[in-house]
Parts: sequence; structure tokens; C-alpha cells
Amino acid sequence: MYSENNIKELVELDKQYVWHPFTQMSDWLEEEPLIVDEGEGCTLIDIRGDRYLDGVSSIWVNVHGHRRAEIDQAIIDQLGRIAHSTFLGLSNTPAVKLAKELVDIMPSSLAKVFYSDNGSTGVEIALKMAFQYWQQCQTPQPAKTRFISLVNGYHGDTIGSVSVGGMDLFHQIYRPLLFDTLKVQAPYCYRCHLGKAYPQCDMICLAEMEETMERHHQEVAAVVVEPLIQGAGGMVTFPEGYTRKVRDLAKKFNILFVADEVATGFGRTGRLFACQHEGIEPDIMIAAKGITGGYLPLAVTVTTQGIFDGFCGEYGEQKTLFHGHTYTANPLACAAALANLEIFKKENTIDKLQDKIVILEQGLEPFLELKHVGDIRQLGFMVGIELVMDRETRAPYSYEEKTGIKVIQEARKQGLVIRPLGDVVVLTPPLSISPEELKELLDITFYSIRKVTEV
Repeated sequence: MYSENNIKELVELDKQYVWHPFTQMSDWLEEEPLIVDEGEGCTLIDIRGDRYLDGVSSIWVNVHGHRRAEIDQAIIDQLGRIAHSTFLGLSNTPAVKLAKELVDIMPSSLAKVFYSDNGSTGVEIALKMAFQYWQQCQTPQPAKTRFISLVNGYHGDTIGSVSVGGMDLFHQIYRPLLFDTLKVQAPYCYRCHLGKAYPQCDMICLAEMEETMERHHQEVAAVVVEPLIQGAGGMVTFPEGYTRKVRDLAKKFNILFVADEVATGFGRTGRLFACQHEGIEPDIMIAAKGITGGYLPLAVTVTTQGIFDGFCGEYGEQKTLFHGHTYTANPLACAAALANLEIFKKENTIDKLQDKIVILEQGLEPFLELKHVGDIRQLGFMVGIELVMDRETRAPYSYEEKTGIKVIQEARKQGLVIRPLGDVVVLTPPLSISPEELKELLDITFYSIRKVTEV
């Protein structure tokens, strides 16, 4: 534990030199920051020695807990060999082994792994692949240059990934920088833009997607979707079968289907990948976040053999995918990912998760008794609790009230770290969380929502 002088110095240095992401820094400068110093299992420990349950898996990445011995050792062992060498024109042992392991566990349509270092970049690569494929495949269709995506979708923060995103809260300011895409309203059953009620609606919202594809398919390279659930958009779960039908429509209209599994991959939804819930075989899939168990930055954009073949040719044809990163396929990150996957197999993580998903679902039921909880959405270990000013009218709180932020601040006082998405309180604990810790997470969240909203 640090002395008071050390603590004061660290706080002052943070406020003087650091700019935090997705953080209003004028607020930050007025607050006492939580500076994490250690981790242990599902617990974060700050510089004062205070302990906090990690209720968001350090932003949806931690899978088996902090300081997991097998992943620690895998990184240490790899350090004894080499920390990094370029992947441009060379290869490395962990990356080769990991590529095979990933293809073995991903949907069977996928065959080739392209490495990068974060989800946004993985999406950017997918867009380039889809665009370039149609320009140079065996039967080129150079008019296919556009993309379809969903309103309220989130695919990262680079310019390309923002262009196919749909979250005005995050990205409206950058609109002049973005390329034009075709946006389709996402199914958001709690706030249906068509004023319908599920399941009586017969998923009428799907007609908008079909109409857009039918009208524009000759100019559309790909449709980009977060399968089954929009994560950063507020944990908005799609009606059962919606993603499957979008995939079928894409095949019907000869449009590539890109599945963004950055948030949903590696067990987060209760299956290894969200696509597996509905038997979806994507043309391109992006995975990141939980790929290394929450240890090191790594992402993959995985494609079919057919798409890969579209980039193969004589050197002079210049069909190469001209994209890469300095730390592509970093051996330390790949070694961590291999250890992560080994734990999944050794401990039957997905099977053991099912009972905890039920515990979480049952533990969320009492939240509906709270006066300002409008909706609860859950897919596996992804939960969104939407807070409203008026439950009857579903009227939201004003942005200025910072209701979601106040809830997570109260939770922190009680020893729980969570993050809001606006006024949606998000719970995404590590898959390794114990039933007892899960109950603690739910109890603190319940208490914090009631204290903030029912004053």
C-alpha cells in the first residue's frame, strides 16, 4: 500500500498529465480518481489498498480473472524467447498456432486469420477487405463500394469504423469526416421506432433491411452487424432470429455479411461466439477484447477462403491487402490468447457459465420493482438496465442529470466498479465470477440504483 504522500503525488500527476478516454475531464479534475494498482481474480485493488469487484471485466475483456497463473506463465515463457518481431513478410510460432486454434472454434465458413491489435482496427480491416474484394475477385463488381449498418450500432472509433457505426452521442461531431453509408433502424423493442410490440409485430422492422438491400444491392459491398446484441448502444438485444434473417438476406442479394464479435466473442453471450446461437456463418468476422483473456491488445479479422482467394494473384496484379501494423500478431499477445483458449477447454468454461447465467437472470428480476427501471436486457453475461424518469411513459432522464454516472459512483462507494452507457447501467462481469460475487454485484447495483433514483 502506498503512503499518503505517494497517493497524493500519483493523483496530482494523473490530473496534470493524463487525458482519459470517454471521460469529461473537467469533471475528472474535480473528483478523487480511482487508480488501480493490483488485480486478483475478479477484484481490483487501488493504491489505497481498497478492493472493488470488477463488474465490467475491465471493459468487457477479462475472462478468467486477473493474474490468472496460466496466462501469466505463458507470457513469461514467451518473454524467454522473443517479445516481438515483425509479421510483415515473417511469421512467429504463437501466431501460427493461434490461427489454427481460432479457425477450429469459429463458424465453419471462416478459414483465414488476419491479425491486428484492437477491435476498431479489426473492423477497419474488414471494410477494406470487403471493398477491395469486389474490385478484384474472379467476377469483379466495381460498383459495390457501399456498406449497410444499423442505427445505434457501435464498431469502434477509427474513421472507417465510426462511418459504419450509428451512435450520434459518440460520433455526431465527426460526421463531416465520415464516408456515407446506408443506415437501417435497428430493432429496439423497448423503444420501437415503428410503435409496435414484440412478438405481435412479426419482426416487421426486418422489412427495412430487406428493402434497403433490394434497392441498393448492386452498390453494396457488405452489411456490418453486431450479432444478437448492440453492446455500446445500450445492450439492446435483437428479437430471436433477426440476425439470422439479416444474414440470409445478405446471401440472397450477394452482399458480404460482416459479424462484429469484438464485444460478444469468447463466451460473453453464453456461447463461444454470438453467431453460434443462430447458426450464422459470416463471410468476415472480427474478434478482439476477450481474445487474450483481458491481458494484451490483440484482434483478428477472419475471412472465408473465397475472400482470401480474391487477394491472391501475380505480384504485378497488385491484389495484395496493403494493410498492417507494427505490432501485428505480437508473440506475447498470441501466447496469452493460446493460454486463454486452453483454459476455456480445460475448465469447460462455457458449460460452467450456464448456471451462472441463470443466477444472473433470476437476480435481475427484483430490479423491475424499482420505480425507475424501465427495461432489463440480458444475453448471457451482457446486461443492460435502462433507467427512466417515468416508467409509464418511458420518458428518459435528461442528459444533464447524469443519472447513470451517479449510479456507478454510488456503486464504487460500495466496492463495485461498473460503467454506464448513458442511463443504461451495464453489467459484464468476468466469466470466472463466483455465484457469491455475482450476488454481491447484483446487491450493490440494486442498492445504488434505488439510492440514486428514489431519493
